[in-house]
Amino acid sequence: MTAPVPVEPVPADSLEGLPPPDEMPRARERTTRKKLPLWDRVKFLLLFTVAWFALVWSSMADDPILPFQDAMREMVRSGKGITLMVLFGLELLRQLHFLISEHVSWYHRLWTHGIFGGIERLTHRMFSDWTRFRLIRVFKWLVFIGVVALVLGSVLHTSPAMALFQIPALLWSAAPMFIQVIFILFIAVGQFAAIFWFLSRGGVDVYFPDDVKTRFSDVWGQDHVLERVKENIVYLENPEAIEAKGGYVPGGILLWGPPGTGKTLMAEAVAGETGKPYVFVDPGAFINMFFGVGVLKVKGLFRKLRKLALRYGGVIVFFDEADSLGSRGALAQGGQGGFPRGMTPAPFSSACNGFSYLSEDSRWALTREAMQNQIMYGGGMGGGGGGMGTLEALLTELSGLKKPRGFINRHVRRTLGMRPKPPPKYRILVMMATNLPEALDEALLRPGRIDRIYKVGYPSKAGRVRTYQGYLDKVKHELTEEQIDKLATITPYATGATIKDMVNEALITAIRDDRDTIGWRDIIRAKQLKELGPAENVEYIERERHAVAVHEACHAVVAYRTRHHMEIDIATIEKGSGYLGMVASIPPEDQFTTWRSHYESDIYVSLASLAGERMFFDGDSSSGVSGDLEQATSVATNMEGVWGMGSTVSSYATSSRLGVGSPGGPAKGEKNDVSARRALADRIEDTLGEMLQRAERILKENRRQVLALAHALETHKTLTGEDVVAVLEGRPGPLIDGSVYADDEFVAELETYHRAALSAHRNHTKLAMSMPSRYHEEPVLVLAEPDTSDLEIWRRPDPPAVAPGPAANPIENGHPPTQD
Repeated sequence: MTAPVPVEPVPADSLEGLPPPDEMPRARERTTRKKLPLWDRVKFLLLFTVAWFALVWSSMADDPILPFQDAMREMVRSGKGITLMVLFGLELLRQLHFLISEHVSWYHRLWTHGIFGGIERLTHRMFSDWTRFRLIRVFKWLVFIGVVALVLGSVLHTSPAMALFQIPALLWSAAPMFIQVIFILFIAVGQFAAIFWFLSRGGVDVYFPDDVKTRFSDVWGQDHVLERVKENIVYLENPEAIEAKGGYVPGGILLWGPPGTGKTLMAEAVAGETGKPYVFVDPGAFINMFFGVGVLKVKGLFRKLRKLALRYGGVIVFFDEADSLGSRGALAQGGQGGFPRGMTPAPFSSACNGFSYLSEDSRWALTREAMQNQIMYGGGMGGGGGGMGTLEALLTELSGLKKPRGFINRHVRRTLGMRPKPPPKYRILVMMATNLPEALDEALLRPGRIDRIYKVGYPSKAGRVRTYQGYLDKVKHELTEEQIDKLATITPYATGATIKDMVNEALITAIRDDRDTIGWRDIIRAKQLKELGPAENVEYIERERHAVAVHEACHAVVAYRTRHHMEIDIATIEKGSGYLGMVASIPPEDQFTTWRSHYESDIYVSLASLAGERMFFDGDSSSGVSGDLEQATSVATNMEGVWGMGSTVSSYATSSRLGVGSPGGPAKGEKNDVSARRALADRIEDTLGEMLQRAERILKENRRQVLALAHALETHKTLTGEDVVAVLEGRPGPLIDGSVYADDEFVAELETYHRAALSAHRNHTKLAMSMPSRYHEEPVLVLAEPDTSDLEIWRRPDPPAVAPGPAANPIENGHPPTQD
C-alpha cells in the first residue's frame, strides 16, 4: 500500500487535499525502503539451496559408494556448484542490502538517488511501470527455469536445454496408471478451459497514470458534480482521514444523465488527477454466446483490479453504459414523473413540427403519455444485461473485497487449525455511467456497492458559456463575449458533446467559404443544420408555400404574444424529413418550474394553426393541424386530470388507479367509469374551445403581423428568432430588415397577394400574381385573375357532427392525401 498523497497548495476554491488541475499527483517520498514479506526475502535462497542438494543427490545416485561429504566437496569444485554458490551469495548480498535500506535512511537515499538514481529515471522514461514489472517477472522466471534445467541436466546426464524437453516423458513414465488416466481427462477438460479462457479475454482496457492526460480543468459545465467527485478522491488518496474515525471509504459512484454530458470524461479526469491506473470496461464486454463466459470475465476483471490496487495503492474502474450489465430483464418504466430518465423525446410526426415550439416540460409530458404502454425488455438469453449470472458475479465481487483470498490462505491454513489472514484493503473506486438508472438492479445500487449517485444533467447557462469558450479558444473566431452569452442562451439543452460538434461544424462552414475564422453567421448556420438537419431542397407550389408560411406565422405570432417565458428561436418553412415547417422556442434563462400560464400558452400556440387556417382560408383547414391538436389535447388532459390546473382538484389518473370515485364518475367500487371519462372529456373540450376562441381573437388583432411574417418566410424560408421579432415589430433585425413591413402600402399588397393565393387554393389553379417585393410599388401580374365577381369567396361547409375517434393524418410525412 502506498503512502497517502501530500497536500499541495491549491486555490482557495478547491477542496483541501487535491493537487492543482494541471499538476500530476506526487507520492510522498519514503525515507526508507518498504519492508519485504518473508517469502519474497527467502524464496530464491531456498531455490538455490534445494538445487544444490538435488545436484549432490544426483552425484550420490550415480556413484552409490560415494559418501555425502565427498559429494559435497566434489560439488564445491564443479562448475555447477560454483555457479549456485555465486548466485546464492549474490542473492544473500541483495537481501542484506534490502534489509539495511529498510532501517537506515541515509543508506537508502544514497543508493536510490546517488548510485541508481540515473538508471531509475532512465528506465522510467523508456518503460512504463507495468512494462518494468513484466520485464522483472520474466527475468525471475528465466532464473527459475534455468536453475531447474541445470539440476535436470545433471540428473539425466544431458544438456540443460535437452533436459527441459524430457520432463513430460519422465513424468509420464513415472506416474502410475490411474495418474495417467486422470492426466488424460485433465487434458480433455483443459481444452474446454482454454476455449473459455480465450473467450473471456478482451473488453477491458488498462490505462496507466502516464497514459491519462485528462484533468478536472478539461471538464466544463459540471462544477456541482465535480465538487462531489473530488471528495471521493480525497478519501481514495487519504483513506485514514475517514477510517480512523470509524467510517468507511465510499467505493462506488454512479453518474447518470443524458448522453454527451461528460460522464466518461469525468471518470478519466478522476484517474488523471489521482495518478492511479484507469480501467475502462467496454459496455459489450460481458455479452457472450456461451454460459459462464461473462462470469469468468467479471472474476478476471476484479482479479486484475486487486493486483493493480495493491501495486499502485489504488485503481479506478469505469463501467460505461452500465445498464447493459446491471439489469436483470424487463426495463422498469418510471423515472421521475413516471418517465424513463435520459430518453430523448422523439417529435410526433405531423406536417408541422409542432413538437418543437412546446416547452420542455410539455414535451416530456406528451412523450410520457405516448410511451406509457410500452415495455422494453433487456437483451440476452435468460436475463438482461450481461445475462446468465454475470450480474450476480459482479454483485458478489463488489461485496467480497473483504473476504480472505488464496487457496493456501483459505483452505490449507484452516486444515492446519490456523485462522486465514485477512485480505489487504483494496482501494478500488468503481465508477459507472448510464443513461437509464432505473434499468439498474436495486441490489447493485445499494450502499456498499454504489454509495453515491450523481446526476450529470444539461449544463447551466454559465456552464454552457464556459464550454463554448473552451472549444472556441481552440479555433480562430471573432465572436464577442456578448455573442457567446447569446449563443449559450439560444441552446438551452446543449451538452458538451453537442457544443463541440456545433463549433466544429461552424469551422467546416467557414472553411467551405474559404475562411479560417468562425463568425456569428457560421455558428448560427451550424446550429440550424444540427437542430433541423439538412433541408430536402424541394420547392412548394406557390399556393402551398403560402399556406405553410401562414400556418407557421400563426404559430409564431401567438407565441410572441402569449409566451412571455420563452423566446422564438427559429422559424422555417423549409421541408425537413418529417415536417413541412416549424417554429421553435427556447427559454431565455434556466427555469425549473412550470406554471399553469406556461401550459396555457403552449395550448394557445398549438391551436393557432387551426384558428389561423380557418381565419385566413375562410373556414378551410388542412390535416397538418392534427399533430397540433394532439399535443393541445394531451396538455389540456394533464392540466384537467393530473396537474390540478382545471376545474377539479383530484387527480383522475390516481383515482382510476386506486379504484376510488372521481368527479362526475361512478361511486367507489364500480368498474364502469365511462361517465367519469365522458365528464373529463367534456371539460377538456370546453377548455380547448375557449382557448381556440382566444387564439382566434389574437390572430384577428394581429392579422397584419401574420401576413408580414408569412411574406418574410416565403422570401427567406428560414428566420432566426431575432429576425422574427424584427418583422413583427417593423424594425431592422440582425439579418432581415423588418422596417419594410411597417409600410401600410406594402401591407396592402400583402393582403392582395393573400386573396390571390386564397383564390388559387379554392380553384386549385396556379397563383395569378407573383409574390410582392419590397422593391416594387405594385404587384406584378403574371396571369389574369379568374373572374369571381359573381361568386362569393369559397367556403368549405361545416362538417357533420360525428362521434369523436382517432383521425388519420394523411400528410404526416409531407404528402397530400390521396383517394382511390
